[in-house]
Amino acid sequence: MENLYNFYYFLDLAGAFAFALSGATAARERGLDLFGICATAFTVACGGGIIRDLCIGAIPPAGLVNWHYLATSLAASIMTISIYPVVRKMNRPVIFFDAAGLSFFAVTGTQKVLIFGYNEEVAILLGITTAVGGGIIRDILLNRVPVVLEKEIYASAAFTGALIVALGHHFNWLTSDWIYLIGLSVCFSLRMLALHFHWNLPIFSNEKTN
Repeated sequence: MENLYNFYYFLDLAGAFAFALSGATAARERGLDLFGICATAFTVACGGGIIRDLCIGAIPPAGLVNWHYLATSLAASIMTISIYPVVRKMNRPVIFFDAAGLSFFAVTGTQKVLIFGYNEEVAILLGITTAVGGGIIRDILLNRVPVVLEKEIYASAAFTGALIVALGHHFNWLTSDWIYLIGLSVCFSLRMLALHFHWNLPIFSNEKTN
């Protein structure tokens, strides 16, 4: 049980770090100052998890009482500021880190809800909320249309990862560690493949046909 908790905790911090990197990078590209970069990174890293914890009654939320999350987001901010010229040379770094954070949080968010005794449906919905909440807050702060509201496969990828974890829990497939890794890998791969091959959800035009 202790090994399982440590693994879950590592994934949660890894997701926070990945989202913090995406938030710090996006804020740096928008020309925000030091406080703006750090604040955006922390909000992105912990926003979805705070919403989830409030919904399941885990009060106060872990993102606010556990200093590891703040330290993780600050470390990501400092790293982004320090090696920003290197980060800029990466291919769409914000999207890569965002996909990593999306995958980590879809898995850990779903698992935490299950640990608190809620059913699989609630776990999937709040797992998606955990995964996409930080990205939505980041895009709103930076005055952008949230990715989840566009045609890209984003929330759908989070749903897939959350669904794998919930079904694995319900049917007791393999061990929890393997279920986490499979859910994480599928979510991340689906998001990156969708970006590479330009897979999109259908959109509906308002233009009238004659």
